[in-house]
Amino acid sequence: MPENKPRRTGMARLGELAFQKKALTISACILSVASVVVSFAPFVAIYYIIRELALHYADLTALDTAYLLKLGWLAGGSAAAAVLLNYAALMCSHWAAFTTLYKLKLDFTRHIAALSLGFHTGHSTGQLRKIVDENIEKLEGFIAHQLPDLAGSFAMPVMALVILFWFDWRLGLASFAPIVLAYFIQASGFGSKAAQEFIKKYQDALEELNNAAVEYVRGIAVVKAFNQTIFSFRKFYATIKNYGRFCLNYTLSFEKHMVLFMTVIGNVHIFLLPVIIWLAGSAADYTQFALSAVFYLIFSVSLATPFTKLMYVSQLGQQIADGIGRMDKILDERPLPETKTPLTADNYSVSFRNVTFAYNSGTQTAPAALTDVSFTARQGEVTALVGPSGGGKSTIAHLIPRFYDVQSGAVKIGGVDIRDMASEYLLSKVSFVFQEVFLFKQSIADNILIGNKNASRAEMIAAAKAAQCHEFIQKLPQGYDTVIGAKNIHLSGGERQRLVLARAVLKNAPILVLDEATAFADPENEHKIQLALEKLMQGKTVIIIAHRLSTVRGADKILALDKGRIVEEGTHEKLAAARGLYSRMWQQYTDALNWTLSSGARKERSDV
Repeated sequence: MPENKPRRTGMARLGELAFQKKALTISACILSVASVVVSFAPFVAIYYIIRELALHYADLTALDTAYLLKLGWLAGGSAAAAVLLNYAALMCSHWAAFTTLYKLKLDFTRHIAALSLGFHTGHSTGQLRKIVDENIEKLEGFIAHQLPDLAGSFAMPVMALVILFWFDWRLGLASFAPIVLAYFIQASGFGSKAAQEFIKKYQDALEELNNAAVEYVRGIAVVKAFNQTIFSFRKFYATIKNYGRFCLNYTLSFEKHMVLFMTVIGNVHIFLLPVIIWLAGSAADYTQFALSAVFYLIFSVSLATPFTKLMYVSQLGQQIADGIGRMDKILDERPLPETKTPLTADNYSVSFRNVTFAYNSGTQTAPAALTDVSFTARQGEVTALVGPSGGGKSTIAHLIPRFYDVQSGAVKIGGVDIRDMASEYLLSKVSFVFQEVFLFKQSIADNILIGNKNASRAEMIAAAKAAQCHEFIQKLPQGYDTVIGAKNIHLSGGERQRLVLARAVLKNAPILVLDEATAFADPENEHKIQLALEKLMQGKTVIIIAHRLSTVRGADKILALDKGRIVEEGTHEKLAAARGLYSRMWQQYTDALNWTLSSGARKERSDV
């Protein structure tokens, strides 16, 4: 969509999406209308059959049996034709719906994948999951079912009114009056501003429930470990109660309107009977009037279905339109700007030049995470980042692949500002190995190939061997084709970490960022991970975020950060002797290594 063209909202936006496949959608609507028109033929045929019988009830031998037979075939044939036309309409609408749904989900997921990491940290997984799984999914139901129904529901009242006023305009007017009254009741209840606000609040409550549910499921191990229940998880429990309370209030708010609407639209004959009685005394042709009266009483019973369907379709359309509005709000989020003349680097040294950066939270900006940071991590060297939590180490790591843009200063690779590089090119030059491992519920091979989808199986196995994975993979039931998370397939933390390393080996990017890759490994796995890292780091620009200081003693350069600033820079020997931040951290680290939990300490603790 062009930047200067405002996006449509509400039902207009819903209609725009529904008619993306115009030929199919319009065909579905036309066929649905045709089905409705044809469906009224049996009523007309029945009227004339009753008329013929009434006119010759005294002498049934005078009945025109050929005429009655034709009317019977008309009634049966038109009923069958209505079913076939409706089936054809649904075929077209489903084709349009599935095609639109596929494209919309693909566009949405591509869009959120292109957004910066800052967007994803500010939006919960539950919120995005609801948009993909519910809001967009409901659009498929609207196009496939509700839209043809809507077209038919608009055509049905028109045809009904034509028939109502065709045989006897007075009885038609008597039948039409309660329909107008029912529509007025519906509009005052379901079309009001208060109802629109209710729908918005309903979506908000449902979104909040999704967020809390995702958080609860992710934390279920903690809940079980401490023998707690859902009632102890206050946020989730409170959200469920709030959602239930809101749904009850939402339903009760339409109680009177719904009861009145269904009473009126379902009992048109109650309005019709007094008029029939009043007109019967002055009827010029009593037989003809009686036929019309019987027909109108029969026909009035069928009026409830189309008008009730129209009410539900319009109400559901409003809910879907609100959900689509939430999707559009995400689609209006702009990715980080791309340069029109992308540059490439001839070397892969990483440099920060007077970088200041703060995380944005909505419309507010948090305190600076980095302030005037400058350093160079040279290619072929290891640069370590150390410091207390909140010092800015992870922020530096996130700025290198441009997960965020800096407020001032520049991040450069090979002397080229990363904002002057194409995102795809930049990301191809950086590999990450974090302590928090995420593996997809796919095969071992698929998980490793995330590092390089174009790699051959031989290259993938070679990467696994380099990452010290091959041995334990071979022991799995299907080897490299074993699905992670399948029944009875469990990997240790160290094994999972080595699989992530295999990804990085396969990607073979010239810049490597390690976030305490051995933090959660046992001694055996730590040794194997270190062997893998030695091969992986050769010739690369390596930036290590270190909490375990023993892992960075041999680093070419150590940067000590505190409160978003670099307070010290140098080798381990230089910084350890400087009696500054690093020296204090090293002393605390060595003291922690010598700490043991003695029986006396346990006794002392028990006495507290």
